Amino acid sequence: MSALLEVRHLSLVVRQAGVLLPVVDDVGFSLHAGETLALVGESGSGKSLSALALMRLLPNAISIVGGEARLDGKNLFALPESDMRQYRGRKIAMIFQEPAASLNAVLTIGTQINEALALRGITGRQALQEAEYLLNQVGIPDPGRRLNEYPFQLSGGMKQRAMIAIALAGEPLLLIADEPTTALDVTVQAQILDLLLALQEQRGMAMLLITHDLAIVAKMAHRIGVMYAGQIVEFARREDFFRLPRHPYSRALFGALPDRAHGKRLAALPGQAPSLTEIPEHACHFADRCPRVDAHCRSEKPVPADDAASLDSFIRCHFPEDDPLLENKDFTPGSLSLADAPLDAEIPLLRVENLEVNFPIRKGIFQRIKGYVRAVNGINLLLYPGRTLALVGESGCGKTTAGKALMRLLPASGGAMFWRETPIFLSGEISRQMRRRLQMVFQDPFASLNPRMSVGEILLEGMLALGLTDSATSGRAASEALLKQVGMPPDATNRYPHEFSGGQRQRIAIARALAVSPEILICDEPTSALDVSVQAQILNLLRDMQEELNIAYLFITHNFSVVEYLAHEIAVMYLGRIVEQGPAAALLAAPLHPYSQALFSAVPRLDDISADRIRLEGEPPSPISPPSGCHFRLRCPKATPQCAASTPPPTTLPDGRTIACWLYG
Repeated sequence: MSALLEVRHLSLVVRQAGVLLPVVDDVGFSLHAGETLALVGESGSGKSLSALALMRLLPNAISIVGGEARLDGKNLFALPESDMRQYRGRKIAMIFQEPAASLNAVLTIGTQINEALALRGITGRQALQEAEYLLNQVGIPDPGRRLNEYPFQLSGGMKQRAMIAIALAGEPLLLIADEPTTALDVTVQAQILDLLLALQEQRGMAMLLITHDLAIVAKMAHRIGVMYAGQIVEFARREDFFRLPRHPYSRALFGALPDRAHGKRLAALPGQAPSLTEIPEHACHFADRCPRVDAHCRSEKPVPADDAASLDSFIRCHFPEDDPLLENKDFTPGSLSLADAPLDAEIPLLRVENLEVNFPIRKGIFQRIKGYVRAVNGINLLLYPGRTLALVGESGCGKTTAGKALMRLLPASGGAMFWRETPIFLSGEISRQMRRRLQMVFQDPFASLNPRMSVGEILLEGMLALGLTDSATSGRAASEALLKQVGMPPDATNRYPHEFSGGQRQRIAIARALAVSPEILICDEPTSALDVSVQAQILNLLRDMQEELNIAYLFITHNFSVVEYLAHEIAVMYLGRIVEQGPAAALLAAPLHPYSQALFSAVPRLDDISADRIRLEGEPPSPISPPSGCHFRLRCPKATPQCAASTPPPTTLPDGRTIACWLYG
């Protein structure tokens, strides 16, 4: 059976200061109808550029200098642009990584779907009916109304579904999905993945999936290509790859996964991928980070070995590993030793009671208050020295708002806070001493670091503001010591944030928070935008800092593999309330609240890709007008009249957890 898509010797270069630098080097693979091929690897490895080359949508500075891509027998690179317009959207379509940036903000969803339908000659009333059918097919409720709405009126999950509807409108033979679930909650992610699988089975289309999540790869892909520094270094069938990854880089990716750590340190890759100016021309691209490197690796570039002629499986390595002792026969994650650690102190560092954060809704000329958005609705938290409390839940449930309220970055509307049982007011300015004790690491380090200040100035700012140093000289020495503590070179003090990679910027953000010797660190999705290898470095750093400095973490995240690796306690949040809270080991082993069960069930896992999942349909109701009684009842499969009549109070169970549900278990 001939392949639907055959890519041979694809090479791309970028023009930089008059010099042509390789960004994709001799990439080749094949893809059959009804099959999914996953490209995995770190950011900058060339995955998205390879996909954009197939679409002929490369930036002007990047050019195709070699190779061919045959789709249904036609070489896409040889087609004139007028013919490529007929292929693009009709035979080959793409779901882009960021739907909010990819959808046209000034056109309705219906208009954008109709543009794709026009490629099939469908217009007028028939196009309207077809667009409504497509939105219904991708699971958007009330599709007739949504056709007339604009992208800003849709949630993140709905935007992604609308993108899928647009891509499917042309009935493509090949669908390229570039990180289609990166910014989505696990519940929405599960819905999108199930949707893609169902549509692929129904339509028989091929899919090129670009992702860095190996659990998603295990669920979706038939074959896998691992990319590093512009090359595919390993290509294999799914079963072979997850049984025995052969390239050193592939094995390093597995070692960096938190859910494979079995309570040990993550096997973080040293260094980082080479920049375009550092890629060796006559050596293995992975040589500088490989544990098995020798002189041969640095003098001769490895060529694909094994079955490269058929592009069915191959490896670029002078020493492919066939050691049967490395075979991964058991994918069951180990129990987390941290979760069972005893409390370091009976008195918590920080106790939060009935924290509320309300945002007023103002209307009219005089902007009178007509109501409130109840973002955080009476939550209780306990933080102990040397321990991590993970705050989890879907986007919009109030996690980040609660963290910012504790930092006084947002005003609290009610509640009490106690520092070592001494009351602290949640209203008004926070004291200098309290500001020092509580620090925050934000989700986007690039946005939270001042681009006009050097790293040294950024680290020194907090120390000067809180009176922890009285001179730039002593502050500089302290800054260099901080950078060394987080694994950065001392000369980084003279450089600016834009000169560093994402992982390095996150290290700088952590160093800035540590500069004032805090006792509690609020971490707001600090690894969400990082590759798995960089994530491993940051998680190892956070764990080392906690063991060395006895810091308490409030860790806000939707990455449950990180929760399993780092958390001692877990609090599950839904629509401003904590519905279940307790020891991590208990909640991970047997969540009791229906929302916790659905949330944990939606997490894709390497060890159990075929398990039945509890599907959480729909989206949380608006916090402006939440339902009476239990907030979760509209999505709960067990809901009864009692759930609508009154709000369930928190109940303490024998295993130490608290749960707010009338029908838990």
